[in-house]
Amino acid sequence: MRATLIVNPFASAVSEERVRAVERELGAAFEVETVLTERRGHAIELAREAGGDAILVFGGDGVANEVLNGVDGARALGFLPGGGTSVLARALGLPRDPIDAARRLAERRERRISLGRVNGRRFSFSAGIGLDSEAVRRVDAMGRSADGQRPGDAAFVRAVVATVRVNGWKLPDRLEVDGRPAALVVVAKDAVTTYLRSRPLRFCPEARFELGLDYAAVAHPGALTLWRGFVRAYMGRRVAGLPGGFGGHDVDRIEVRCREPLPLQADGEDLGNVEEVVFDCERDAVSVFS
Repeated sequence: MRATLIVNPFASAVSEERVRAVERELGAAFEVETVLTERRGHAIELAREAGGDAILVFGGDGVANEVLNGVDGARALGFLPGGGTSVLARALGLPRDPIDAARRLAERRERRISLGRVNGRRFSFSAGIGLDSEAVRRVDAMGRSADGQRPGDAAFVRAVVATVRVNGWKLPDRLEVDGRPAALVVVAKDAVTTYLRSRPLRFCPEARFELGLDYAAVAHPGALTLWRGFVRAYMGRRVAGLPGGFGGHDVDRIEVRCREPLPLQADGEDLGNVEEVVFDCERDAVSVFS
């Protein structure tokens, strides 16, 4: 099987030595052609132009999201964890070590999964408006290190705290989620929304890659409610069970209106400010190696 390997050379777990080791492991099952991304958005172009029978990705969740937005679903995809968190690859059950993950991909075990879309942009594991999107923007504003790496988990925790503090330790209801007021909404395509180091956070624990969209929204939460929400996610309990919380399971469409322009994130990437948002599900969208 011929495969194109799309590599983000600036991702935190990617090095030339690891790329060569990944190529060797993949070589047991694939004839690999490796291409490197050069800028943000480049992986979309590379995925559209890629030859072969499969497309493999070595990088973080940002490059994985770009590849998903550049393919038509005709070829199988594989995701090697090369970022600081690499939620998608880990949620698909692949080892955290990229060389071990390449060895797993070489077994060529496929599964079909659904994808989410937000205003037409695909996402694979989560999207949101409110606390998470504000925190993503704050982390991005911190800049990257000299070697291009994004700040890690500790920076994200600080960004969450800063977002709550600047709002007086209480988040106002600035959204309407399917007509109901809310301060934030998290839309999930899998039970794992993100990781805090090695621990998964499950804001929508019933979500599955093979199903539709799950979502959790909370109205007028204070700092204590938000803290309880993170504890529930850490324990794998439904955030929608909080006071003021609500949600849905395996749905095809969610409509959100913002009372003012607010940040939107998908797969951890800042997609800019929005006022009207449609989340929908693209069922049985792609095959992935896992």
